[in-house]
Amino acid sequence: MKILQQKTTILEGRWQMKNQLLDLLCELVQIPSVTHSNAEIAVAEYVEKKLRELPYFQQNAEYLTLHQTEDNRKFVTALVKKGANEKKTIILVSHFDVVGVEDYGNWKEFAFNPKKITSLFYKNKHSMPENVQKDLEQGNWLFGRGTMDMKCGLALHMSLIEEACTDAFDGNILLLSVCDEEVNSVGMRNAAPILSELSKQHDLDYIACLNSEPMFSRYPGDENKYIYSGSIGKVLPGFLCYGKETHVGEPFSGLNANYMASQLTCELELNTEFCEAVEGEVTPPPTNLMQKDLKKEYNVQIPHRAVTLFNMFMMEQSMHTVVTQLRQSAEKVARSIEQGYRKKAIRFSTLEESIAKEINVKVLNFDELLQYALKTYGKEEVERIQANVINNRGNKDDRDVSIHLVEEFTILCKELSPMIVMFFAPPYYPSVSSRKHPRIQWVVQEMMDYAKENYNIELKKQNYFAGLSDLSYTGLQTPISSLGCLTSNMPLWDKGYSIPLDVLEELNIPVLNLGPIGRDAHKWTERLDIDNAFNVLRDMLSVTITRLLMR
Repeated sequence: MKILQQKTTILEGRWQMKNQLLDLLCELVQIPSVTHSNAEIAVAEYVEKKLRELPYFQQNAEYLTLHQTEDNRKFVTALVKKGANEKKTIILVSHFDVVGVEDYGNWKEFAFNPKKITSLFYKNKHSMPENVQKDLEQGNWLFGRGTMDMKCGLALHMSLIEEACTDAFDGNILLLSVCDEEVNSVGMRNAAPILSELSKQHDLDYIACLNSEPMFSRYPGDENKYIYSGSIGKVLPGFLCYGKETHVGEPFSGLNANYMASQLTCELELNTEFCEAVEGEVTPPPTNLMQKDLKKEYNVQIPHRAVTLFNMFMMEQSMHTVVTQLRQSAEKVARSIEQGYRKKAIRFSTLEESIAKEINVKVLNFDELLQYALKTYGKEEVERIQANVINNRGNKDDRDVSIHLVEEFTILCKELSPMIVMFFAPPYYPSVSSRKHPRIQWVVQEMMDYAKENYNIELKKQNYFAGLSDLSYTGLQTPISSLGCLTSNMPLWDKGYSIPLDVLEELNIPVLNLGPIGRDAHKWTERLDIDNAFNVLRDMLSVTITRLLMR
């Protein structure tokens, strides 16, 4: 199909020109909206305030709303209706929280002042890392926390909403900007039911959800440009190891849980058997995010409880496959521990007269441990433990509360030790992909052609955005029933953490991600190519919306 040329008329407005967008981005970045900070709430209020200044929302105040999450944070929705009878709607989704700035070191005080830190970095470019020096010599870059991830995307979406207010698109545009994407996605998990309500209230048909997370490199030095038709999924499997307590002077009378956890880490860390391939795209292998013993204080008793947690990505494999593979790895490690223990005990018996003992390490899923506890100790005791841990969580995050719950049940059922208990901790990101959706695939090809013809940019199609995103909460690729082996093994499910699975199944919105060129997300050298963002990408996003509404 012949590429349609985009309108060249430049709108007069607040956020349509490059310099206006740069100023808006800097204003957003200057609000230090680290996840869980007061500034995270402040930036939501700021976005709502700025949108409220647009004449359209002064005349249609009910279409702009500042919502509150379950934990009293905030997110924003802003709907621009094409007309009373128009149903076709594009959602523009973004997040405004950012990660912390401790990694900036001496530059920390300037991390949220993009113009200042950019000036300093250009002045000190010879002391920058080599890849940063290269960019400084070849491009127009803006530094600072949140410039690329992802306040640029938010600024562009605010610009698109302003354009929509001029009746520019043949459909409705709904801006959704949320908190907490960087930790637990509380914002998007709370927003999903709101999207469902808005669709019923205003008779909306969500034909696509467009995100503008920055392009992520697939490997060091990757300078390819990508357009994504999905977002990778993630689970956080953990293993609580309960060994056998003993004095350090009698180590063969017990089993050190740190030893058990270390063997699990050696088995899973960068294990490519867990990698999944879809059309040439491969998930990164699992990597450890936490490993520690659970002793409360120092003493000469060996640590007999320890935990290890792993990041694991997934695309299209079933949850049953994931759980089965994790269980098999744990069984393999258990047998290895038994054999290693026996060999060392036999060797020690040749040095000092002793009887070499054998051990038997059980492997359980959390659900199996819970069912054993219910059968052996009763529902009242199980509920007492759950209530005690959850009601007294204090400042513990969801990972620590999950670990505490598993630990308490292993203590209750210590007669099963030594044991390895496999469980899942939050967050869970369902994988989503529209790689087979006709409209999305047509638009992806259209935009690849448009980028080449108009900007000589080679866009590469990717089925899955690898950086994790809130697109995960726009639909489900698998039936809810297939997730039972996840939810039953997640101690905190429906006890402080949940996902509105029924709503996601109902929404089932096709997804697309087209975002700015940036580098070094979550690093002190985070930076944005502002020429690409506010010239090329700004135009391409308008074209993308136009194309999406054509089919």
